[in-house]
Amino acid sequence: MMEYPKYKKVLFCTDFSENADYAFDFAYGITKRDEGLLYILHVIPDNPHQAFAENYINKGDLKKIQKAIEEDIANNYTERYVNKIGNEITYELVTISGREDEEILKFTKQEHVDIVVMGTHGRTGIGHVFFGSVAEKVLRHSPFPVFIIPCKKKLERS
Repeated sequence: MMEYPKYKKVLFCTDFSENADYAFDFAYGITKRDEGLLYILHVIPDNPHQAFAENYINKGDLKKIQKAIEEDIANNYTERYVNKIGNEITYELVTISGREDEEILKFTKQEHVDIVVMGTHGRTGIGHVFFGSVAEKVLRHSPFPVFIIPCKKKLERS
């Protein structure tokens, strides 16, 4: 009989959307079943206007904005995931800035994760052409298994 692989390091990627919240249940379930470590990763997209903003907004206001962003992310982690986990599994919260797909792939390699779990927004047509899909880019370039959870609303319509 073939033995099921154990996933000791699970990477869950979130943008704090409803789709990500739905995918969290899968990442949590895998981690709990395999008694692993769950990384909960949020990537703050690069702001192409950062340099422009720094020229027109004083440093004090920029620090206030950065602090507000950090607090919002911390609240999202707590409300959406940490409160659900309790002390059931071991987890780490990770926030990185950069291009989402590149940072996710870099993290998977650095931490030697066993599986990546992420949701997809399920864009089709012109939206997909212009915006692409972070999930698709990760899937195409990941050396590790990627478990992509489709948009829950699409599943409900089927």
